Amino acid sequence: MTPITYALLIANLIAYGIEAAVGGNLVEQFALWPLGAGFQIWQLVTSAFLHANLTQLATNMFGLWMFGRAVEQALGSARFLQLYCASVLTASLAQLLVCALLGQVQPTLGASGGLFGVLAAFALLFPKQTIVLLFPPIPLPARVFVLLYAAFELFSGVAGTQSGVAHFAHLGGLVGGYTMLLLWRRRAAPMHRS
Repeated sequence: MTPITYALLIANLIAYGIEAAVGGNLVEQFALWPLGAGFQIWQLVTSAFLHANLTQLATNMFGLWMFGRAVEQALGSARFLQLYCASVLTASLAQLLVCALLGQVQPTLGASGGLFGVLAAFALLFPKQTIVLLFPPIPLPARVFVLLYAAFELFSGVAGTQSGVAHFAHLGGLVGGYTMLLLWRRRAAPMHRS
C-alpha cells in the first residue's frame, strides 16, 4: 500500500480543480513569489500543489505515480512523506535563491521539486532498475537516467533554454531527496568501535 503517494495525487488534483474554478487569486496567494515580490512563508509548500496547466499537472502526477509507489514501499509512508516535503522545501529555497540572484519576479508553481526528490530516491534505492525513455525509447538504468536528467536540467538552467521552467528548483528537489536518503543510510550504518 502506498497511501501517501495516492493522497498527494488526490491533493494535487483537488488543488487544480480549485485553481481552475478560482483562477488568478489562488496563484497570487499560494504560488511561490520571489523575496520582496509577494513572498509568504507558506508558499514554500503551497506552490507545490498548484500547476500552470493540465500538461504540467499530468506530467508531474504521472511521474509521482510511477516512481512514488516504489519509493514509498521501500521507505515506508512516514519517511516517504518526510522525503517529499524536504524535496519540496529544498526546491522552493533553490528557486528563491536563483530568483534573488537573477532579479526574476515571476511566481513558481508545480510539484516538480517533490517529484525530483522522489526520482533521486528511486535512483539510490533501485539503481539498476531499467527505465525506458519515451523519446527516444532507450532503456537506461535508473541511476544513469537520473544523472542524465540532472545534467540536462543543469545545462538548461545555465543556458537559459526552456524559459518558464524552474530548472534550479528541479535540481533543488533532487538534492533534497538525495540528502534525506543519505542521512537515513548514514544513521542506519553500523558503528565500528576501536
